Amino acid sequence: MATKPRFKSDAFEAIHSAAAGLHRSGVVGKQTMREFDEICLAEAPHLDAKTIVQIRKAAKVSQPVFAKYLNTSTSTVQKWESGAKQPSGIAARLLQVVKKHGLEVLT
Repeated sequence: MATKPRFKSDAFEAIHSAAAGLHRSGVVGKQTMREFDEICLAEAPHLDAKTIVQIRKAAKVSQPVFAKYLNTSTSTVQKWESGAKQPSGIAARLLQVVKKHGLEVLT
């Protein structure tokens, strides 16, 4: 099941939808669709190491438990929290959801 893309606004969603229809009909090529994606889709949030630590501590769990909830490794959580690595787009969005709604939303 694919996740629904997040658009910058309703207007960008409508524009992207029209372009996707043209792409499906063969009028718009892959390169043009990639350009529409770049223009219309919202970027994943940037979460710094301190924020990720705060999210985990607010959930009152250890790094290994946090990693299990996020379906990642403990070493990945450690790298995020030390700033050695940034969460990918989907991981950053998941962390944003946990920040807003708590870890319970993943159970």
